[in-house]
Amino acid sequence: MDYPLLWVIVAAALVTQVATFSTSIYLHRTETHQSLKMNRYVTLLFRFFLWVTTGIVRKNWVAIHRKHHAFTDKDGDPHSPLLKGFWSVQLGNVVHYVRATKEAGLLEKYAPDMVKDDLWDRWLFNRGQLGLAVGIAILCVVMVFKWGLPGLGWGMLAALIHAVTYVFVISSSINGLCHVVGYKNFNNPGTNLRFVALASGGEGLHNNHHAHPRNPKFSVRPSEFDPSWAVIRPLTALNLAEPYRDAGGLK
Repeated sequence: MDYPLLWVIVAAALVTQVATFSTSIYLHRTETHQSLKMNRYVTLLFRFFLWVTTGIVRKNWVAIHRKHHAFTDKDGDPHSPLLKGFWSVQLGNVVHYVRATKEAGLLEKYAPDMVKDDLWDRWLFNRGQLGLAVGIAILCVVMVFKWGLPGLGWGMLAALIHAVTYVFVISSSINGLCHVVGYKNFNNPGTNLRFVALASGGEGLHNNHHAHPRNPKFSVRPSEFDPSWAVIRPLTALNLAEPYRDAGGLK
């Protein structure tokens, strides 16, 4: 027997995990903090995955996150739950991001290395809505191939579940919950939540990350698991990635 709803949930979960790993490994660790250097073909693959699963324009995200580190939970932080209210960030994190992108001089100040677009940006990756349309179309084609015309609706449902999970649960929990509740290994405004880390490619180990932003591994205790590091290690073994070791000495 076919269980289309189960397939929809599985498809949405897979797409969400591709989006979170692409965000954490490529967009966050590689581009924003430069804690990784990756093979150009691997980088291009991550950029494509990010494009079709999130539509994020990388230079905007990088600039906003770097500003967040410069003003963590202080006046100027683009999405501090302590300043803007917990529910405002937990439920409306995407609104704060959109507002932050409109700030004059944001890119020039916080992402000067990314102001100049490359060929891929100009033709594809700066066109976020096109990327989302391509991603949704791929989901729908897969579902139509499986169930015929009714699969179109199942594909749209999978895309909707992914969008809600990525935007309103995972991303918002990193900027919301992980600045309000959880435990700390270091003295900084971030907190650690293991269950958020499992769902977000390790991003829920937010306190660890704020302590050592340039460390490519977010876990510091044996009881902590950074899923993205489990992907980075084989890439490193294959000489497809080169981690940066910061002065914090985390390994």
